Amino acid sequence: MHFKIERDIFLKALQKVQGIVEKRTSMPILSNILLEAAGDAIEVTATDLEVGLKGRYPAKVERDGKITVGAKKLYEIVKELPNEEIAFTAKDNDWVEIICGKVRFNIVGLPSDEFPAVAVVKDEQLLELEAALLRRMIEKTSYAICNDETKYNLNGIFTRVEQTDAGQVLKMVATDGHRLSIAAGAFTGQANPELLKGVILPKKGIYEIKKITDEGDGLLQFGFVNASAVIRKGDTTLVMRLVDGEFPDYTRVIPAANDQIVKARREALIHAVRRMAILSSEKFKGIMLEIENNGIKISSSNPELGDAMEELDVTFEGAPFSVRFNARYLLDVLMVCESEQVQMKFRNELSPSIVTPDSDDDLLAVIMPMRL
Repeated sequence: MHFKIERDIFLKALQKVQGIVEKRTSMPILSNILLEAAGDAIEVTATDLEVGLKGRYPAKVERDGKITVGAKKLYEIVKELPNEEIAFTAKDNDWVEIICGKVRFNIVGLPSDEFPAVAVVKDEQLLELEAALLRRMIEKTSYAICNDETKYNLNGIFTRVEQTDAGQVLKMVATDGHRLSIAAGAFTGQANPELLKGVILPKKGIYEIKKITDEGDGLLQFGFVNASAVIRKGDTTLVMRLVDGEFPDYTRVIPAANDQIVKARREALIHAVRRMAILSSEKFKGIMLEIENNGIKISSSNPELGDAMEELDVTFEGAPFSVRFNARYLLDVLMVCESEQVQMKFRNELSPSIVTPDSDDDLLAVIMPMRL
């Protein structure tokens, strides 16, 4: 196997797979990437058996072949090479020679036949989605993914296409038991059976989808094969094993009788919550909201540090009440709202609260209050 490739193209290819490769693993091959050279391109593949990523990049292939090489070390080498064409050669006994200008590296690889296979997907199995829509929906839900590995069915985002009066809607839902976030977007086309039933996309896969959508707008392809989800954009294909479990019925968590509505300017509220969080306890980050006619007092108190209080003008008419939140939970929601104003809907100080943007209905968040 022998090919030549531009250093910047190769570096970008290696950079993309670093998040997939297993750093500590009982299978040494999973620390490697598979390089396949054929025709006028090379394919770079990485997998941790749960998530796999394959990219295709232009190269001058002089001899076809494939080999696996340590992902981290190869990335470190290419990163430090001069900005010239790289010559890559696989030699006997799975050694690899890398030449760039006057620089030469010889490193050890592993045979390609030990590398796990990544699912092959046919175009007819995929439907089209806007990359921008998927990116926005992931941004609005991923902060609420549960990080407790024992709650494996919450370690991802539940994704489903639902039929509404206005047409088909794609919904993404994440919860960690303390907060819940639901993002929605219009869906056109024929949804496949998996999406109509609902699937749980794994946390690691979600972050890789986000990276792909960050590269630019346009259409991407989305589908399923062998209990895995597939995302394809351009010459990049991402395959992830779906989380095997039942996602809880999130509709039961959304309170229906929250009739005390507060409207506030989002930016002002963000800065006030951030300031009050400075003196909240490190562990619980608790802040108090005291709400009365057209005003809200936000305060925090810490016996070891002191206390703080700030008043904000808001729109509210009703009986005064107080509620306590984890400041980080409230901030996470406010940061993903895109409107100038937000609505907070309360029932009482112990019931779940709803936070939504004031201008659209594509995001709904539920936050559990802290006990006063």
